[in-house]
Amino acid sequence: MNSSPDALQIIPSLSIPLSELSFHYARSSGPGGQNVNKVETKVTLLFPVGESRSLNDHQRDLILSRLSKRINKDGNLRVTTDSHRTRGANQNAVIDRFVRLLREALHEAKPRRRSNVPKRQRRKRMENKRRKSQKKQMRRRPDRDE
Repeated sequence: MNSSPDALQIIPSLSIPLSELSFHYARSSGPGGQNVNKVETKVTLLFPVGESRSLNDHQRDLILSRLSKRINKDGNLRVTTDSHRTRGANQNAVIDRFVRLLREALHEAKPRRRSNVPKRQRRKRMENKRRKSQKKQMRRRPDRDE
């Protein structure tokens, strides 16, 4: 887990205080044996994207557009897990997933620079095509006229 005691470091220019996150617990359908019917180990993390003071407008727009399927009508980003047997392990897992989701949403791909194929490569490709064509012509049956 990549965090300090009071804030999660998402990217170098963004850290989100834990006070902006809310955790909700429920009974889990995941692993836990007999515990599963008694202990609330499922963890749901809610992050109010629209109300967050940590995000600038550009970051907020990126998150809202790229994670729109995970954001409910109240504007909360919702991340859930019940893959572990204990509440603490699930809480760590949900925080890791939250950080990973935000990093992916805020990652901006570099624009592709168009490049030309060098003349030598083009010539070589055309020469190979010509050789292959000649080889296949040699395999054909001769015409009856000849």
